[in-house]
Amino acid sequence: MSAWSFKRLFHIRPFIFFSIILVIKSMLAYFVIFDGGPSWKLLVTEMPFCWLLFCLIEWFAKKRKLVYYVSVNLLVTAVLFAVIMYYKYFGIIVTYHALEQIGQVTAVKSSVFSLLAPYYLLIFVDIIVLVVYMFRRKWAVNWKQLSQLPLNRAVVSALFIVSLALCLFNILPNRASMNEIVKAEDMGILNYEIYTLFSDPKQPTLPMSEITQAAIDKEKGIQEPASPKFWQASKGKNLIIVQMEAFQNFLIGLKIDGQEITPNMNKLAKEHIYFSNFYQQVGQGNTSDAEFVVNTSFYTPPTGAASVVYTGHALPSLPKVMQANGYQTATFHTNFVEFWNRGDLYKALGFEKYYDQNWFGQDDTVFFGPSDEVLYRKTAAQLDEMQKSGPFYSQLITMSSHHPFTIPERKYKIKLPDRFEGTFVGDYIRAQNYADYALGLFIDDLKKRGLWDNSVFVIYGDHLGLPIYSLNNDEKKLMHEIYGREYANSDMINIPLIISAPGVTKPMEVKETGGQSDIMPTVANLLGVSLQDHIHFGQDLLNQTSNLLPERYYLPSGSLIADHTMFIPGTSFKDGTNHPLHGDAQAMVPATEDQFNRAWKLLQLSDSYVSQLPPVNP
Repeated sequence: MSAWSFKRLFHIRPFIFFSIILVIKSMLAYFVIFDGGPSWKLLVTEMPFCWLLFCLIEWFAKKRKLVYYVSVNLLVTAVLFAVIMYYKYFGIIVTYHALEQIGQVTAVKSSVFSLLAPYYLLIFVDIIVLVVYMFRRKWAVNWKQLSQLPLNRAVVSALFIVSLALCLFNILPNRASMNEIVKAEDMGILNYEIYTLFSDPKQPTLPMSEITQAAIDKEKGIQEPASPKFWQASKGKNLIIVQMEAFQNFLIGLKIDGQEITPNMNKLAKEHIYFSNFYQQVGQGNTSDAEFVVNTSFYTPPTGAASVVYTGHALPSLPKVMQANGYQTATFHTNFVEFWNRGDLYKALGFEKYYDQNWFGQDDTVFFGPSDEVLYRKTAAQLDEMQKSGPFYSQLITMSSHHPFTIPERKYKIKLPDRFEGTFVGDYIRAQNYADYALGLFIDDLKKRGLWDNSVFVIYGDHLGLPIYSLNNDEKKLMHEIYGREYANSDMINIPLIISAPGVTKPMEVKETGGQSDIMPTVANLLGVSLQDHIHFGQDLLNQTSNLLPERYYLPSGSLIADHTMFIPGTSFKDGTNHPLHGDAQAMVPATEDQFNRAWKLLQLSDSYVSQLPPVNP
């Protein structure tokens, strides 16, 4: 555009100028987020909210109208940019609830910047041009004077009424929509943000008398066996649980041009109990949510991280159950305990000790703290000391394979083919290859110290690492090469679970569906620890053949995983979609409305139960 046309553009009324600018920015957001991309509909979904604000400026601003227009432009720009970036990381529409994550965002700024496609910055071009324009005094004075000229009040009033009616028309009929992305598209992003600000997403709290294990099992559609298999098979053994950062199931058995990516995990999967149809159940807290779910067998809260929302309550937990059975308990993580409010989380869970970066030190740092090698080496030595005082339960949280997966070159253990170099997928595979290498060192160390044969060893992925919405076309092709088909949503949240259990010598692959809430009851059975007095929403995967997993956050509300399908609702159950697990469309059995209703009830039972637990002891 020539300097003359810029001049002409900046000499139209600010109302029209900023309307044009915000239409273009909304189009960019729609292009990134919604499958259909931008359409004419955004003129009646997005712009009426902006026009309401513009009309208020025209009514009440006697001076500095241009300042107010620029302020509205900056505010809407910030909201749209936040929506774009959050979607690229989590696949959801960000709301004000995420403000409590601001402190965490600064810690993962490298992850945020890695998602920043250059064309996203186009959303700020007008702001840069405005700054440059304002330095041309004559133009600035002319435009300021033009902005002060009043618009016809009757026209402004009529537009305000029409815009308000359109906003209400967009919001009110779509309030009941289940799928948040569908809801945001139907309402308009800005209307959706306002709606979430004033709506109350809480479900009615059920009385504690209705929350029984029998009621939970009924909703899950299971019945506890009278004589469970593998009961006390590993009684009296230590329990070591390793939570692998961003480790997805497709890595098990993966070879790229003949190179084995995770040989140590592969060996574990072949020689022990491998659960291949296993899924994450985390919420807004990601890694810390996985710690919560595994240690409580409860679901994450509807909004916020469990480590923030639920830590005011004394949580029935795996550490407390193990302590009641004579076990020492400790958790190990090389980040600072303040990250994701883990100090309060560990107190609520009842861990006797935690070991964080203050204990591990600053040696050999990768991303936020010491490497997995340091984690494993120092933890193994501490476990060796602990076993002298009797059995223990320890949980280790790995971190070196954290998003954006750009580990330092000194940690490279594999040479990737050229087609993977410089890609998000390639960085992920290299980081997980290193994580597997460090794990192998840990297992060798445990065996040398006599800990391996005396311990139940549990390892699982905490959450997805390669979101579909973060991949470009070339990276999607690489995933197609790996899977032999299109990379799907169900693949994205499929993580592995492997259990090495003394007394269970037969290697087996368990193909029944499972989730992170099932880990606690499964290991409790192996160790002979009763959960009779402990409400739990998971199930023993070695004694059940059917499962129902409600999903939150990374999938729209109302989503669930059943035995052969992943269901994602639309505006309701009726226009929802079923997705096959592992791409096996022939084996898919569509979810029923009864399963959908029972999954909702399970979430309500969990929310109600945890929210009514007594406060944690000071």
